[in-house]
Amino acid sequence: MIEKIRPLYDRVLVKRSEHEEKTSGGIIIPDTAKEKAQMGTVVAVGQGRIAKDGALAPLAVKAGDVVYFGKYAGTDAGNDFLIIREDEILGIVEK
Repeated sequence: MIEKIRPLYDRVLVKRSEHEEKTSGGIIIPDTAKEKAQMGTVVAVGQGRIAKDGALAPLAVKAGDVVYFGKYAGTDAGNDFLIIREDEILGIVEK
């Protein structure tokens, strides 16, 4: 259901990445102590940002990009999905 959301304008739908449940020392982290991931994969993007002249400027990210975003960025959309503005994305992770 969430994958069918089409973000508007400069908003982006991101699926948070799964994060490790163990530390490098082998300690298992309980669900209550886990922090949400700050990386995710772009699922859908809006049409673009509206410029001052009224034209649509295309977004720099596209579906399939792996992005890094701030800890408190965006709005939760349930089940590890997040809707954020493009300017809240800190960078695209290069492979």
